[in-house]
Amino acid sequence: MESYQIDIQGTVQGVGFRPFVYALAMRFGVYGEVWNDSRGVSIRLNATMELLKDFIAQIESQKPPLASIDAINFYTIEPQNYAKFSIIQSQMQNDTFALMPPDVSICDACEAELFEPSNRRYGYPFITCTHCGVRYTIIQQLPYDRANTSMGAFAMCAKCHEEYTNPLNRRYHAQPIGCFDCGPTLKLRDKSETLSLSQSQIIDRVVQMIQEGKIVAIKGVGGYHLVCDASNDEAVQTLRKRKNRPHKPFAIMVKDSDMAKQLAPISSKEEELLLSKECPIVLLNKRNTQHLALSTLIAPDVDTIGIFLPYTPLHLLLLKALNRPIVATSANVSDEPLARTLEEIMRLVHVWDYCLDHDREIVNGCDDSVVTVVEDSVLFVRRARGYAPQAITLPFRLSQKVLALGANQKSTIAIAFGNKAILSPHIGDLHTIDSIAYYRQHIDHLRQIYNFQEDIVVHDKHLHYESTKYANQLKMKNEKLKVLEVQHHVAHIQAVRLEHGIRGKVLGIAFDGTGYGDDGNMWGGEFIVCDDNSYERVAHLDYFKLLGGEKAIKEPRRVALSLLFECYGAKVLDMDNPTTRAFFPQELRLYYRMWYKGLNAPLTSSIGRLFDGVASLSGIVQTLSYEGQSGAMMECYYDPAIQSCYLWNLNDGKIDIKPMIKMMLTQSDARVMISKFFNTLVNIVEQIAMCYPYPVVLGGGVFHNRVLVGLLLHKMGKRVSLPQKLPPNDGAIALGQIMQGYRAI
Repeated sequence: MESYQIDIQGTVQGVGFRPFVYALAMRFGVYGEVWNDSRGVSIRLNATMELLKDFIAQIESQKPPLASIDAINFYTIEPQNYAKFSIIQSQMQNDTFALMPPDVSICDACEAELFEPSNRRYGYPFITCTHCGVRYTIIQQLPYDRANTSMGAFAMCAKCHEEYTNPLNRRYHAQPIGCFDCGPTLKLRDKSETLSLSQSQIIDRVVQMIQEGKIVAIKGVGGYHLVCDASNDEAVQTLRKRKNRPHKPFAIMVKDSDMAKQLAPISSKEEELLLSKECPIVLLNKRNTQHLALSTLIAPDVDTIGIFLPYTPLHLLLLKALNRPIVATSANVSDEPLARTLEEIMRLVHVWDYCLDHDREIVNGCDDSVVTVVEDSVLFVRRARGYAPQAITLPFRLSQKVLALGANQKSTIAIAFGNKAILSPHIGDLHTIDSIAYYRQHIDHLRQIYNFQEDIVVHDKHLHYESTKYANQLKMKNEKLKVLEVQHHVAHIQAVRLEHGIRGKVLGIAFDGTGYGDDGNMWGGEFIVCDDNSYERVAHLDYFKLLGGEKAIKEPRRVALSLLFECYGAKVLDMDNPTTRAFFPQELRLYYRMWYKGLNAPLTSSIGRLFDGVASLSGIVQTLSYEGQSGAMMECYYDPAIQSCYLWNLNDGKIDIKPMIKMMLTQSDARVMISKFFNTLVNIVEQIAMCYPYPVVLGGGVFHNRVLVGLLLHKMGKRVSLPQKLPPNDGAIALGQIMQGYRAI
């Protein structure tokens, strides 16, 4: 018998791995020790080689449900004289490779205890164990021990300490452990003061307030929600007005999957997502006949609704008592980060009537994840709580540490070292001082957790992105820092190549709203052949002008007017169609001069803007209140019985859509126009893809559109690779930057 050390890397901290190893050692009758360190989990034991291999095989096959293993290595060490098997104190090294576990929903065992009157945690809104609850949002640094989390502020009572120190208890080293006697507590406040209520009274009072139509800010896992009765038109309208969110759909939380099925037809894949430990918001088709009263103001003008289930004990307690759907939307105003502290939620005091708070600090803000299912394929709209931070194995090994700064919208950042990249949760759009500060906090926190200091920074080519500005600031502070820029749409494609492990050339199709191109124009309708070493833009939507620059992003009528000018010039001034009717005559003349002279009218090849233009020409919307609104509305108009498409041309790699625009003006039925538009996009992709013998990968925010993605999957099948573990939008850009920048590194 010899002594061995086993080193395990992956998501192995905060998931019950050490007690699992302890119980396994008891079963095998081996002596030794196990501990956390900054690389993962390490084990030393005395065993024969045959026994050691059986032990490792059991670790791999029987690991805890929340654990994932990236690597297991073992080697012989100096003989050790063990008299038992022990769990010992965590140890730190200079380099940190252990992976942070994400937050997950309450487990079945804790839920049963929550509603068991004889249990000492009956009704306790923070009940948790090793297999569920908060992780990432409370962690300050690795290793994942209680002292390194915001739970370090709570001294355990004798009963909790007994559970915490018993290796055979499911709460052994469950860092968020607590109870009514020693754990976090709820507080209910109005706009000026904390109300004097017992813990049990607080839940009842909040339920009553929601029933009365009040808006309540509720502190959750990664931030606050704004909550109201989803069946109350007046409450929903008030929330829209106060939050300055006139049309963008609200997500709703329902008590269980049975209630969800009353609101939407749910496939087996969608139900699997709803019931998963990650518990994301799932975008579902609305039912035509609803069995529960649900305000029509929840998701106006679209045929989908975002639904999720309670994922914390607090949510469960509220939903069981309410027995009705609630709006549960992020507590912020447009373009601002999610509120996660009392100070931040007090800035929204004009939005909520009451605030249900608690005293467990949220160290890392983390929004709810959002997913949708198309043709049984999962698409992430937002990858956050439950799924992030995410560790990705790279197909190469880095000799230096890399910080990738992502883009400016749907922002995420990534750090990379060795053969690992860590992708942050969704951060958001970088349009305000607070959002930029929030972005930088995420970077600093990943640096702190992983003892990380970058040698190389990779950023987007766009000169005015806040991420680019930050890269330049870092370079000014450290002249030795290497700074690389990566083209936006190439990063989209490389992220999908990474996810699917494609090593050779691909035909990458990048459809989105905007991205700085190599020629200085705004790209967004790109066909790019690329591999590890190079890329070539082989086709793109022919350029058209954005009248008013960024103002056109919120006004589809400007985009459509520019497309009409491209086709007809000054004749547009005398036309009568939904687009021209959206302007006063003097405005039309002004915009024609702007278009003709190219004044504040940058060129774009954006498919996202083309969607806006078609929405205007069809008459369904002329101004937008949220990103992606036109595409979401157009999904409602698609008729699968309409199979035809419009004409288009391909001239020297330029996709000429003027024939399509001209044909659209002969069509007065929005349903026919929009259906043929979708079919035309699919036809363009099919025809160009036929010219290249490579796998086709799709990236960019336009590929959130369920109709477009469904048609492409149906038509092109297995030849098409979609991002399924990453979002198609800019949330994957940081990983693509690492992939594309690697050769320069």
